[in-house]
Amino acid sequence: MSNLPLLVIVGPTGVGKTALAVRLAQQVNLEIISADSRQIYRRCDIGTAKPTPAELAAAPHHLIDVVDPDEILSLAQFQELAYAAIEAIHRRGCLPALVGGTGQWVSAVVEGWGIPRVPPDYTLRAQLEARAEAEGAAALHAELAAIDPAAAAKIDPRNLRRVIRALEVYCKTGVPISVHQQKNPPPYNVLQVGLTMPRPLLYERIDRRIDGMMDAGLLDEVQALAAAGFGWEQPALMGLGYKQIGQYLRGEVSLDEAVALIKKETRRFIRQQYNWFRLDNSRIHWIDVSEESEELRVAALKKLVAEKLQL
Repeated sequence: MSNLPLLVIVGPTGVGKTALAVRLAQQVNLEIISADSRQIYRRCDIGTAKPTPAELAAAPHHLIDVVDPDEILSLAQFQELAYAAIEAIHRRGCLPALVGGTGQWVSAVVEGWGIPRVPPDYTLRAQLEARAEAEGAAALHAELAAIDPAAAAKIDPRNLRRVIRALEVYCKTGVPISVHQQKNPPPYNVLQVGLTMPRPLLYERIDRRIDGMMDAGLLDEVQALAAAGFGWEQPALMGLGYKQIGQYLRGEVSLDEAVALIKKETRRFIRQQYNWFRLDNSRIHWIDVSEESEELRVAALKKLVAEKLQL
């Protein structure tokens, strides 16, 4: 069945994506699929700004609390889980809403990225790294160019990690990574909505949000994770907020310095998010959430959904 509706709500962290989706769910029969690469971690609630109990009760949410803090959810795994959730939501006669600020994850679902399902072979990678050390990174790039010219043309010879990954995929499958990566857009009628606001207002909002996280017990949350045996090098504890609080707990910075670092790095992250979504500007309907009341924003979004998704 083709042209099944899919609502996508993107935008920078802290702009209010989840809150708007939940408000819309009170008027439209929808379920929310999180596209947030940090909310997948169990036990990491405050620092990842997971939906509140009230928000979780107001609308079904999916792909939150998927893995433990010492586990990795690959892009390929997320894509598979997201497609499965979208299919199940359609079967229930509801509208799936993919909501989040992890641009790569959103694009992988909406554009149907081909992602090699090849687990890392650390022995092979070590061998290739040793070769690069002995022969030079250019030698590995030349080998890639011989077996996969399309991939080699897109990968900077200095980006050894990507060169090795491309060689690894070919060695394990016999198929060039450029073939694996060909896009196959899913059969969805997609409406992408982006939420934004003037940067100074967003930065002020982020500062208040981080202060609120500290008041809510972010320090205790990170201490509990460390006490449970999760190392600082684990994926979840390398994320925004957790990394900086970890620096404080190890005595590397003061608590005030850690909070200032969280705010600084969050602003940098916001700039990265805007840069990513700017690449898809032509397909995103942007809404400035600072210009209207919440009721007007919900009404405008509901109208857009009805028009574009024919609901």
